[in-house]
Amino acid sequence: MAWNDSGNGNDPWKKEGGQANDLDQIVQKWQRKLRGIFGGGGGSRGAPGSGGGWVLPLILLIAWAFTGLYRVDEAQRGIVQRFGAYTVTTLPGLHWHLPFPIEAVDIVNTGAVNRYGFSTEILTADEQYVFIQMVVQYRRSDPYKYSFNVVDPEGTLEEVTESALREVIGTSTLEALVTVDRDEIAPRTQVVLQNTLDFYGSGITVSAINLERLDYPQAVQDAVDDTQKARNDSDRTILEADTYAQDLIPRARGTASRIMQDAEAYRERVIADADGQSSRFLALLTEYQKAPGVTRERLYIEAVEAVYANSNKVILDASGSGNLLYLPLDKLIGGGGGGGQSGALNPNSVFSAGTASTTAQQEAPVVTNQDRARRTRQ
Repeated sequence: MAWNDSGNGNDPWKKEGGQANDLDQIVQKWQRKLRGIFGGGGGSRGAPGSGGGWVLPLILLIAWAFTGLYRVDEAQRGIVQRFGAYTVTTLPGLHWHLPFPIEAVDIVNTGAVNRYGFSTEILTADEQYVFIQMVVQYRRSDPYKYSFNVVDPEGTLEEVTESALREVIGTSTLEALVTVDRDEIAPRTQVVLQNTLDFYGSGITVSAINLERLDYPQAVQDAVDDTQKARNDSDRTILEADTYAQDLIPRARGTASRIMQDAEAYRERVIADADGQSSRFLALLTEYQKAPGVTRERLYIEAVEAVYANSNKVILDASGSGNLLYLPLDKLIGGGGGGGQSGALNPNSVFSAGTASTTAQQEAPVVTNQDRARRTRQ
């Protein structure tokens, strides 16, 4: 007997209670429930789903409307755009806008401080390469300008940072950058960067720039070290030369000043001597005009005294004899240091000029220059 034969009394499409498990009945049952909920009229078995075709669009419409809800946090601002045009800026809280594609909302965080690292190689004013690494901190201060004035605000910020840094580094020498101007690099770069961002209307405020590294590029480090050593040697040599010049020039100036003072003193002395001789001559002339004979006699005696004073020989005219006595005072003075030697002569010995082989010792009279001059005139 077949499985569906009516003789067995069982129908596979019926439950144990004997009722049919019809799929159409289940669908109709749910349709009636939905029509009852949304106010639709009942339908007959012959017209399933009649009067309930608007339910699904209504559900979709409600779900689409719920997509317009959005929340703005405390540090954020909402920029509402209707068909791409700016509409309003919303403050923190729960808000609703016309769902997509009518309106859209951009959430901009205006309180968070963002940072990014920047590094590059730049040529200085004295044609030296330096490697610079810094960190830029910024925040989005104006959400409207940030969203509409610049296409890529972060990319623009990086490009403007490099431009500002090149302006600062390119106008300073390497020596100034690594010494006195090192602390001024970050503030100057921040000022130039902020002015440029404000000119573009980017809506970004740079809060701080931290300079982390300022050094030579690794590829030229050896050459830079050699250059620095040569510069140090040059500075040391110049310093030594300056020290030598500072020591030599004052000494030369002192010597020149001393020579000038000596020359000035000699000049004054010569002038004073000339003035004195002139005064003596004038005084002598006055005396000569008063007593020519006496003055002439005195001048003659003084002249003879001056001549005989430079001679080391004394000639005596012995009175009452025809012999000319010669007194060797030069030998007596020269041998005075060896008085005990046999070759020393007695100062009291007088040698006659006419007797060559004999010596006659006699007491020599004392003769003054005036007597000698008087006898010579006689």
